[in-house]
Formats: sequence, C-alpha cells, structure tokens
Amino acid sequence: MKSRDSALLSLREDVIGTVNSQSSSEEFFQNKTLRPILKLQNDLFVVVFLNYVVKQKGTFFSLTADKKLTYIENTIQRDIKFRNSLKGMVIALFTTQEYEQYIQNSSSLNKRMMNMLIERLKSQVQLLEKVEL
Repeated sequence: MKSRDSALLSLREDVIGTVNSQSSSEEFFQNKTLRPILKLQNDLFVVVFLNYVVKQKGTFFSLTADKKLTYIENTIQRDIKFRNSLKGMVIALFTTQEYEQYIQNSSSLNKRMMNMLIERLKSQVQLLEKVEL
C-alpha cells in the first residue's frame, strides 16, 4: 500500500512555474506545492465559493463583473472562518515534509496561498454563476 505522502504527490503535477537556484524557499514552495494543489482543488474551490455566496443571500449574482472581482477579494480577505476553511483544503493535501516546511513560514505562505486563490477565482468569474447546489 502506498504511503499517504506518495499517494498525495501522485495526485498532482510536479512543479508549476519556474524554479531555479535563484528562487527563494517561499517561491520554491509556492511553485512546487501550492500551485499544484490549487490546480488540483480548483473545481472544489469554485463549488465552495458558490455555496458561500448562496448562503450570503446571493447578492454576488446581481453584481457587475468589476464588483464581483472586488467581492471575491474582500470575502477571502475579511471572512476569517471562510479563509481558514479554504486554507484547510490546501493544507490537508500537504505531505508531512511539506507541512514541516509550511510551519516554518506559515504567515508568508498563507498570504501567497490566499492571493493565488483569489486570482484563480477572479480569473474564473464567468463560472461563478448561480447554479443549484
């Protein structure tokens, strides 16, 4: 039977983005761990966000495109419970070694993680239309 870590690594791509000897440890972690996990979890993030906006009275759906982008950013930055839930969806797919790296600089990596997630959702705003959940 595969170990948890090797099973997790087999689910995602190796590296997304450029990593070289000049890369900082944070940039390396971002491209080796965070980006592949965000890509793997993308469909789940879209559904989770849609569920969130429906539970928030669905005002998101009546906003203009620009205001939707602002809403996405503000929601993830300001709703701590929701942000922590999203973070958990990413951290749950860390290997034990990746988690050990993450806790060394979690504040900076959390910021990178949330910024990438915000940009990912913003780039898919057309998918964020009202659907039956």
